[in-house]
Amino acid sequence: MVGRRFQVLHNDSNFDLEYDTDDGFEVFQFQLYSLTSVPPDQQKIYGAEPDTQISTDSDLATISDKLRLVSIDDEPPKPELDSAQFLQSDEELARLLQAEEEALMLQQYVASENTQEFESRVRPYVSQVLMYEDEIRQEAARKSVPVEELEEKALVSLAKEGNFNPSKIERDHAFLLQLLFWFKQSFRWVNAPSCRDCGNETIDQGMTAPLPSETLYGASRVEQYRCTVCSRLTRFPRYKDPKKLVETREGRCGEWANCFTLYCRAFGYESRLILDFTDHVWTECYSQFLGRWMHLDPCEAIYDRPLLYEKGWNKKLNYVIALAKDGVYDVTKRYTRKWHEVLSRRTMVTEPSLSSILTNITNETRRGFAPQLLSIIEARDIEENQQIERSLHSEDDESLSLPGRRSGNEQWRKSRAEIGSDNLSSSACPVRLCVDEHVTKIYNAFCPVLHQFIAEEVTKAEAVEVLGITKRILLDLSSSPFKSRRASIDSVLSNPKFQKLLPSFDDLLDALSLEKKVNTDGRVEICSVGNPVVTSLALPVVLDAIDDMVHNLNKCENYGKNMFTLPLLKLNRLHSGSVVASAEELPLGIATSAFDGTQISKWEEPNGAKGCWIVYRTFDDKKYELVAYELMSANDAPERDPMDWILEGSNDEGNSWQVLDKQTSQFFKDRFQRRTYMINSAHSPSNIFRFRFLAVKDIQSTSRLQVGSIDLYARTL
Repeated sequence: MVGRRFQVLHNDSNFDLEYDTDDGFEVFQFQLYSLTSVPPDQQKIYGAEPDTQISTDSDLATISDKLRLVSIDDEPPKPELDSAQFLQSDEELARLLQAEEEALMLQQYVASENTQEFESRVRPYVSQVLMYEDEIRQEAARKSVPVEELEEKALVSLAKEGNFNPSKIERDHAFLLQLLFWFKQSFRWVNAPSCRDCGNETIDQGMTAPLPSETLYGASRVEQYRCTVCSRLTRFPRYKDPKKLVETREGRCGEWANCFTLYCRAFGYESRLILDFTDHVWTECYSQFLGRWMHLDPCEAIYDRPLLYEKGWNKKLNYVIALAKDGVYDVTKRYTRKWHEVLSRRTMVTEPSLSSILTNITNETRRGFAPQLLSIIEARDIEENQQIERSLHSEDDESLSLPGRRSGNEQWRKSRAEIGSDNLSSSACPVRLCVDEHVTKIYNAFCPVLHQFIAEEVTKAEAVEVLGITKRILLDLSSSPFKSRRASIDSVLSNPKFQKLLPSFDDLLDALSLEKKVNTDGRVEICSVGNPVVTSLALPVVLDAIDDMVHNLNKCENYGKNMFTLPLLKLNRLHSGSVVASAEELPLGIATSAFDGTQISKWEEPNGAKGCWIVYRTFDDKKYELVAYELMSANDAPERDPMDWILEGSNDEGNSWQVLDKQTSQFFKDRFQRRTYMINSAHSPSNIFRFRFLAVKDIQSTSRLQVGSIDLYARTL
């Protein structure tokens, strides 16, 4: 251990920071965040030497004790004209520009003057994308989508970020992402089709002639497969009509992108089919929320990651062409940071010839457009080209890990050399806010219910029965339309015990934004009141909480007046704090997923098996004395469960930490298992709490750590 004391200059203010270098660079960054409110992902730290930037590779035991912190949102530090770093950056840009010039010169000699091959690759798609504008096809697509379900999921995703009243632009953007995720789950990837007769595996037998019923939907190519069991033949037509694909719901990347682009157009999004000449197809939609075109890959359910193919799949791109009803565009530069290398592979036609071909096709598609519409489209074209050029030589985000290809079987992906890492993750985890006050309200709302069980002398079996009835009512509410949830409780009011206990559930109904209502005909219903998204956000929490309470009641050996403690009664849970972690899986394994009270989510640290951390800062920096905490195992992969960890607290902005609890050799026997840990050590109240996870259950078989949930309980709130 090496103890250091640093003096950090930020915005003309000096901050003193005491630091144990064994804690690692990420903890150092968090301490700076505690002092300066500059999140770790926005920090640039400089040493005493001009332009010496401190990073994860720096030796914190030997660097200067005088540091300078700059937020990336602020004006960046101006380098000296003779600094080596500035010259190196300038020389690197010059080298890239020189390489581009050389590639262009070489292209003049190796590129074909015959434009027919290139044009023949693009032309068929010009007529194909016009099918997306057909109202009959759009209506067929819309009818197959559970629109209200996706609307609810979109609003819940925004609510989890604290946005309970989003604008239309925000709602549209969130709905598009849910449409992408739904499509990924509803469409089937076909390596080789199952036998149409017996359902067993088949073997490729080559191509066969299409039938009239197949060419009717654009299937000019038909693959044929022989069953390994019954030897019968199965046909696999490669349909190009997206309306037919809405019916079949299967195919490879061509069918996936073709059909998904229709769905996007059916819901009013400006959309393009993206043709990659190195054998892939995906979609782009114009996001009003982002103010630009956004990449969406339905096969992978990944969005807004245009470097996925070059960086994640290791593709050697050459031509990436966008096709829409209003034109054809060369968008290759959006998908590369190695333009000079890409240029060397663009040998089908010269750049001027390519530009001429696309301009001619675009002019054809825009023939007859109104002048006002043309001016809008042309202005957007100019803006898009400027955005692409600006991003071409921008710095790559080294903290972002992009996955290899995940669609298709492993042997096929290996043959294409498209297997890379298996995760989309970020080691520059931003500070995230926990939107979880409803979780604490739900936990607290069970207190009057349990007390009423004892006051009414309800047996343990009867208590479990009442909770089961409550769960069935809530499940009925979950399955009803989210904008007008309602469920009748007339049938259960005939149960005298439940009828007598019903008033004790008032706090729970309030936490769920629900109320009891007696209709004019005398029927009693539970229905939503207020913002329905609050109910949508809270229902999964209360359903999991009831399951957990039933589990704990069944295990409870002291049922009665002495049972009002953890794990049965979960009072004074901390909520609404902020969280930062050593890393996180994107988009579903983010740090706040550990605090949302549900089983369906988890925090996943892609490289956390040998050590990682997550830090919770209380709302308004209020200090609390912790009395207990709970950890829950996640849905799968028990080898990723935490085994050894230390929980620490700080009340001096992270300058010093007190150990609250330490656990070793902990094992979770089941998935979604909650384990409660009481804190018995004497400690002063803290406003920052840090879990340092030291090892997972099976460090030999995984690089990951995952936690289903974390709940912190204070002596009082």
